[in-house]
Amino acid sequence: MNSKTKKLALIGAAAVVLAAGIFMALQAFNENLVFFFSPTQVAAKEAPVGRTFRLGGVVEGGSVAREKDGVTVNFRITDTAKSVNVQYTGILPDLFAENQGVVAQGKLNEQGIFVASEVLAKHDENYMPPEAAKALEDAHKAGVKKAHDKAAHDAAIARGDPMPANHP
Repeated sequence: MNSKTKKLALIGAAAVVLAAGIFMALQAFNENLVFFFSPTQVAAKEAPVGRTFRLGGVVEGGSVAREKDGVTVNFRITDTAKSVNVQYTGILPDLFAENQGVVAQGKLNEQGIFVASEVLAKHDENYMPPEAAKALEDAHKAGVKKAHDKAAHDAAIARGDPMPANHP
């Protein structure tokens, strides 16, 4: 082998090693990438089944149920438009409570239950994760728009449904 061939072989080997390193870094980044979804998006089947993501919203009032083992908790997270059933096994944060903001990280199983591996409660009464706040705001806007729909309004009155606090 002459020196020119050796240089080309060395450059080729370095390129292969560099490409393998970049591929492995991108693969690790992709595996650790965690997206945020609202309950409305989960109900619309936009969230991946069997892949880790974050679910945020408010713990639905009256939905918290503890199992007999003392560490498994079932509850629902809502964005006021849709709700998702959540199951968590572990110790909940001290600030976890009904009608309070929460973000859970986990996977959606085939039955549509979000199996959380981590639950994060809000820090104080003014804090809500930006993604969860936006999801709640979008759901509220959709609800207000729906409430202002004349046909839906008349149908609700005919059914005797209670009117929301923001009823015009």
